[in-house]
Amino acid sequence: MTLPSQPLPSQPLPFSSRLESAIRAKQTPACIGLDPRRESLPPALAASETQDPAALATIYTTFCKDVIDAVAPLVAIVKPQLACFEALGPHGMLALADVITHAHAHGLLVLADGKRGDIGSTAEAYADGWLAGPWAADALTVNPYLGLDSIEPFVKTATARHAGIFVLVKTSNPGSRDFQDLNANGSPLYEHVAAGVEHLAAATLPDNTTAHGASYGAVGAVVGATWPKQLDTLRAAMPHAWILVPGFGKQGGRASDVRGAFDPKGLGAIVVSARDVIFAHSRPEMNSGLAANQWQSAVARACHDMIERLAADTPAAALRD
Repeated sequence: MTLPSQPLPSQPLPFSSRLESAIRAKQTPACIGLDPRRESLPPALAASETQDPAALATIYTTFCKDVIDAVAPLVAIVKPQLACFEALGPHGMLALADVITHAHAHGLLVLADGKRGDIGSTAEAYADGWLAGPWAADALTVNPYLGLDSIEPFVKTATARHAGIFVLVKTSNPGSRDFQDLNANGSPLYEHVAAGVEHLAAATLPDNTTAHGASYGAVGAVVGATWPKQLDTLRAAMPHAWILVPGFGKQGGRASDVRGAFDPKGLGAIVVSARDVIFAHSRPEMNSGLAANQWQSAVARACHDMIERLAADTPAAALRD
């Protein structure tokens, strides 16, 4: 089975400029995670009735496309979780290709969440595959713990292809303390990673920042919504880096917790929610009055709710001015 190649979309502007423009157009920094999980899918899709990878891949494709249809009028970007598709083998990867194509067709940016990281030619292959090859994602999450030289191939490809990368700095899981908070030369390890990210972000600013309308580079950071104090500190430490903020909603992050990720214009941050939105059929307050086959309406309601909470409790309100 071969993966169908996708034509690379025309991308005349840097990723940061396109992201800012899209966020301004939708007036929200909300990003919807596409994390299809068999046990959580709407009953109407009958995923519980099969274990066959090919059948599940078809269901995942239908589900993600329907979610995209529901949220595309509302948000600028979606974030497919690659592991959910990889778990189905080749069928899942074909499904992912179809989902990425569908998102692009609806004008959405696509951030591939794979947390890739390696050295030398292997890092180059990851970068080429996800940012320049058949997947043609607009951005990719990257693991920095092999060192700054392991990030360089991703930066090179991202800038050449008008794409972006988001480097893990302070992740949302409780266990991030185990290593990321360790003292290294007088400060937490994540602050050293942040310093490297800021250097790369500043180095990848658009050539004419004013003309492109972006003050952020191609290199961003991942900082969890579950660490509001660290978000404040890291926003100041990385003034030229977009911050991808996972952990909103199901993982416990609230709108008030992510305020520190933004600049005063309501930019600089992308806030991610997956399960709270895509599985909104399981939330009584979102599914009220809907039939089983109307689960997309619950998704749209939950997406609206997220957007309104961010507008009420963060500088994202400035996007509506």
